Amino acid sequence: MPHFANSLLRSIISRSQFDSIKRKQCLQYLKTLRTLQYDGFKTIYLGETEISESLVTGEELGGGYFMQTPTWCIVHAGSSQGWVPWKYRMFLRDELCIKHEDNLFFEFCDVVRKAYGKCAIVVKERRQQEELRPKEDREAETQPCVPIVMNLTSIMCCPEVAKACGHELLSLPSPCNYLNPLDSAWSSLKWFIINNRKEFCLQSIDNVYSYQYILFSHLISKGIERINPSKWKILTNKVRRWENYYLGKFS
Repeated sequence: MPHFANSLLRSIISRSQFDSIKRKQCLQYLKTLRTLQYDGFKTIYLGETEISESLVTGEELGGGYFMQTPTWCIVHAGSSQGWVPWKYRMFLRDELCIKHEDNLFFEFCDVVRKAYGKCAIVVKERRQQEELRPKEDREAETQPCVPIVMNLTSIMCCPEVAKACGHELLSLPSPCNYLNPLDSAWSSLKWFIINNRKEFCLQSIDNVYSYQYILFSHLISKGIERINPSKWKILTNKVRRWENYYLGKFS
């Protein structure tokens, strides 16, 4: 019994320390973001989501066998005014497509500079990057640590490139992912695909075979268009309320 109690106590202490670190990371991010916003920076959320082939086709792979199917990665960005006026990118992800696009982030920064002026570009911190950071860096209470390069699946995001265009690149700590409205936007896109994929499907039958064609690009475009500026306003307002609550309670 004492051994169990000691283990439980160690777990509680460890969890408390972990929560404290997460709280510090989140507060660092929020204070930096608010400072930039007060200085006239527009907040832009840049991110990605993965769309599997089975989600698009509706086919379920059963039989207890695991079969790796093609996956597409969609990269886009949004703000309280709606999707950024930048053509989203879609990449096929497999073992043959592992190269990061070096120039896309510069193109993106240039587009948002012309559209909005100086921006605080928020990118979600990938868990792999967070785990690789030294413990003392994660626990530091100074300004948030922004890696030299922050990688999305297909885009390399560099703080120096952002600065060259007048922007600031911010890393949203992984424990604070709920402060990114893109997650809700991606969820809405995927539900649109599930509910409307049959409308973007063509059937062709010849003497021997039956073929199914899916207008995938058109399906994705319509799903993205469905998340209009008014819906983006709702999503970003929700995030803003969470930010105000967090700053008010823990600052």
